[in-house]
Amino acid sequence: MQMKPLAGLFLALACILGIASTGCVFELGYGDPDLGVLVTSWILAVAAPGTIVTLIVAIRLNKPA
Repeated sequence: MQMKPLAGLFLALACILGIASTGCVFELGYGDPDLGVLVTSWILAVAAPGTIVTLIVAIRLNKPA
């Protein structure tokens, strides 16, 4: 079964958001973040749920009818 292009786009976005949220956790966990605590916290607050949402959308878009 081939992946639909839109599902692939959402999957790529989920990967990027997952990497961003992982990086934010490490930045906040190990001390002084490069972008500051407030900006890094905002990125984490947007990226973590965004990862889950875009992954679910990608899975649902690629399901057979």
